[in-house]
Amino acid sequence: MEKVSDGLKTHVYALADQIGERNVMLPAALHAAEQYIAQQWEGQGYSVNRLPYTVEGIDCANLEATRYGSRFPDDMILVGAHYDTVFGSPGADDNASGVAALIELARLFSKSDCARTIRFVSFVNEEPPFFAGRHMGSLIYAKTAKQRGDQIRFMVSLEMLGCYYDTPNSQRYPALLKYIYPDRANFIAFVSNRDSRSSLQRLVDAFRRHSEFPLEHLAAPLFLPGVALSDHFSFWRQGYSAIMVTDTAFYRNPWYHTAGDLPEKLHYGHFAEVVQGLYLALQDCASRV
Repeated sequence: MEKVSDGLKTHVYALADQIGERNVMLPAALHAAEQYIAQQWEGQGYSVNRLPYTVEGIDCANLEATRYGSRFPDDMILVGAHYDTVFGSPGADDNASGVAALIELARLFSKSDCARTIRFVSFVNEEPPFFAGRHMGSLIYAKTAKQRGDQIRFMVSLEMLGCYYDTPNSQRYPALLKYIYPDRANFIAFVSNRDSRSSLQRLVDAFRRHSEFPLEHLAAPLFLPGVALSDHFSFWRQGYSAIMVTDTAFYRNPWYHTAGDLPEKLHYGHFAEVVQGLYLALQDCASRV
């Protein structure tokens, strides 16, 4: 667990402190983040596939690394996180935390054998003005996956994983949900749409078999504020099952989309517990026949 925590902290500081704000307005920083991820995966033994495209003349790319299954290599679970930031923010929680988890999960799986394939994808251009538009990296990727006929059992979007509090009333919700869920921001949330609820339940059950970290989950309609605000939405649009794993973003983190989203604000012990639990849960889902 300590190694996972140290790795997460190293990656978050590299992305949010050393590189900082990273988007098409700062293409050198965006490319530096891309290169950092690729170097980490290559160091773990993966062959990294760069998937480039241009936005108004600026070179952008999604990256993928694949741990092929030993029995069902064409049957995959896809795990993704976006590496760009909103304008004006260094993006420690949003979304260096998701990318750090992606890198550490890839490291853990590099030493594991699973029946099904696990594919890791780092997406570019998730933040406004690209969200849900034609230049959104995950939408480009999901459309291509659908055209190829990729057999994605489900997709997991890692969207802000580093913020936790144990104080009363530290957690907020959309209307009415506050009467159902806890008021302390000490849990990780798994969220899907209604069509993905069987995959959601499978992943939730696997996480709970392997981790005691508090978890809440919800299969929600799209009109619920925040439910669709990450890369999983791109996969829903292509008919794939997809789940967002999140610390609940602006319902918890007071520095969301601000210059205050800094590496020292994250809670790396809890963060590491979540990533370790996710690794074991995904390994479980990828191994069960």
